[in-house]
Amino acid sequence: MNAGDVFPEFVLEDENGERFDSRSLEGIRHVIYFYSKDGTPGCTKEALDFTSMYPKFMLRNIPVIGISKDSAASHRKFKDKNGLKIKLLSDPEHEFMERVGVWGSKMMYGKEVHGTIRSTFIIGKDGTVEAAWRGVKVSGHAEKVLEKAVSLVKS
Repeated sequence: MNAGDVFPEFVLEDENGERFDSRSLEGIRHVIYFYSKDGTPGCTKEALDFTSMYPKFMLRNIPVIGISKDSAASHRKFKDKNGLKIKLLSDPEHEFMERVGVWGSKMMYGKEVHGTIRSTFIIGKDGTVEAAWRGVKVSGHAEKVLEKAVSLVKS
C-alpha cells in the first residue's frame, strides 16, 4: 500500500468482541496503524502516544484504529490497563495484514523473524491511501501522523 492505492475493505473483531466493518468509515478520513503485540514497550508507547493526541485527531473527525494479531480479549485488557481511547482490531490469522503488505520478514534483535511490520496509513474520505509509513520508529511518530493529517484537512 502506497499513497494513491485503494485501501482494502475489511471486517475484523474489535476489543469488545464486536464486528467492525470498514464500510462504516466511508466518507471519513481515518488513521490505521499496525503493531506487533499488546503490552510490549514499543507498542504500548505508540498506543499511548496516539491516545494522548486522540482529541486533536477527533477535533478533525479523524478516528485512529490500531490492528494487531492479538485477540479481542487481549485488546480489551490492553485498552483498560492503559486507558487507551483508540479502537483496537484483531487479525489473528494476519490475513488482512498480509493483504495490506504489513506482515513479513523483519529484523529483531539481529535475527530475521516473520511478523507485523509496524506501519501506519492515513486513509482519505474516498478510501485511498493519502500517506503511508513503514518500519515505523515509535518516538515522535504519532506527532508526525497528526501533522500530516492536519495538512491534508487544510488542503
